[in-house]
Amino acid sequence: MYNKTLKSFLLIMIASVVMSSCIGSFGLFNKVLDWNKDATGNKFLNELIFIVISPAYVLCGTADLLVLNTIEFWSGSNPLAENVGKTESIMGSDGKLYAVTTLKDGYEIKDADGNVMNFTYNEKDNTWAVEKDGTTTVLLKMKGNDTAQIYLPGGKTMDVTLDKQGLYEARMAVNEGVYFAAR
Repeated sequence: MYNKTLKSFLLIMIASVVMSSCIGSFGLFNKVLDWNKDATGNKFLNELIFIVISPAYVLCGTADLLVLNTIEFWSGSNPLAENVGKTESIMGSDGKLYAVTTLKDGYEIKDADGNVMNFTYNEKDNTWAVEKDGTTTVLLKMKGNDTAQIYLPGGKTMDVTLDKQGLYEARMAVNEGVYFAAR
């Protein structure tokens, strides 16, 4: 009787984890995969490394499936998938290189001259703001999944949809009807 109850309990627990529709980001598996792709400059040597460490893929995939993706499903974030503290070099549309560091609540952007600007998300107010030289300016407020209220120069506001049309309307409003296409 005890074995049957234990087996039923384990089956229910495994089913609840596996069938909770928590596809997730597979952060641990993808970290191993990304490392393996760039382990050497030779794709044949990378393949040999893949074959040798293939049990690691099984273990990481299983850990993601049963533990990390479940945590991500219920909490909304996967601790291994987050890029907090990671810095990337990004080429701006002005041709300059910027260092973009991911923060817990946004991004820090530093130009080649050392000037720093922060874009931060305020979860309580559901707003994105920019901070530069000690001055914080709210840029937009999220209104649901498909609309945002943008704050225009001069203190006006405008609701836009979160698609190409809304982006076009925002650019037109900010640039007072003049929109230059960039290539």
